[in-house]
Amino acid sequence: MKEMNEVELLEALKNTGEPLVVFLHTPLCGTCKAADRMLEVAAHLLPAELQMVAGNVNMLPNLVRQYRITSVPALLVASADRIDDPSIYYSMVSVERILEYIRSVTS
Repeated sequence: MKEMNEVELLEALKNTGEPLVVFLHTPLCGTCKAADRMLEVAAHLLPAELQMVAGNVNMLPNLVRQYRITSVPALLVASADRIDDPSIYYSMVSVERILEYIRSVTS
């Protein structure tokens, strides 16, 4: 999963065309590491053209403020048309749940 900086992420969240999944984390978060492994598995079960990227919230103050991110790990899932704000998910208890989150917005 490609790590993006704040400018790249904010731009990607504005651009329409493809669904976007943004994994928000911090480097020392153990729960984030577990969620990252679940996302790796989920990525193999999703369409290859689905863009999945990551961002370290310590380096994303404007994005955190704009989307009111309250904890990590968090998953921002944006639809292709970007009409609505991205859906934000904090509970990543299983690969199945992560797939459900992503498919609910991208399908």
